[in-house]
Amino acid sequence: MLTRLDHLVLNVADIDRTVDFYTRVFGLDVRYGEQGRVFLVAGSVQIKLHGPDFEAHPRASRPTPGSADLCFISALPVDELTRHLEALNITIEEGPVPRHGAAGELTSFYVRDPDGNLVELARPVRTSSTSA
Repeated sequence: MLTRLDHLVLNVADIDRTVDFYTRVFGLDVRYGEQGRVFLVAGSVQIKLHGPDFEAHPRASRPTPGSADLCFISALPVDELTRHLEALNITIEEGPVPRHGAAGELTSFYVRDPDGNLVELARPVRTSSTSA
């Protein structure tokens, strides 16, 4: 029935601070829409940012900054991802650690965004198969 995730909403305390973090640290694109709407784009997924004064209807029952747990797939190899985060003084909360994602095995790092959301940065583990 479902085919993919189109967008998700992040409730944030400060939109400008969130845009700076996600564009600077992760290279996401920012887009601006009508009525001050702000969107971050990662491939085919859009992240809509709702600030503290944004009145969306309908909306989540308890929209709260810092309550999300997100996972992004990284194009950077693990060693480059580590160097990138360290160069930006981003604290790695955990990682690299093995994890299992929707498409298979991952090597993951965990960091926090400005609101305290847990952001997993994952790199697929490439395994080679052999024929018998």
